Amino acid sequence: MRQLSIGREAQADLLAAVRWYVAQNPELGRAFRSAVRAALASASEQPLRYRCAHREVRVIRLRRFPYRVFFVAEPDRLLVVAVLHVRRPPSVWQQRPINQ
Repeated sequence: MRQLSIGREAQADLLAAVRWYVAQNPELGRAFRSAVRAALASASEQPLRYRCAHREVRVIRLRRFPYRVFFVAEPDRLLVVAVLHVRRPPSVWQQRPINQ
């Protein structure tokens, strides 16, 4: 399994989303975190299963939640670039550094 590395902006994305869901209902916050963990585990095991969003950045859609996880799969690590709501424009994650 690849080492998981989450970029600073992606960490901020994730924290903001978790906080929002927890404010709605603590159980939703737990479910959201679980969905993110499951997506990252799947991406780590089979990264080529997911489509390329732009160059080497791949994307996985969360189950049950309108969020996407953008990541780069390297031989020894999975770098998470963004965790964004589906309505956010692609320019948000496309401007982020990929080599963190």
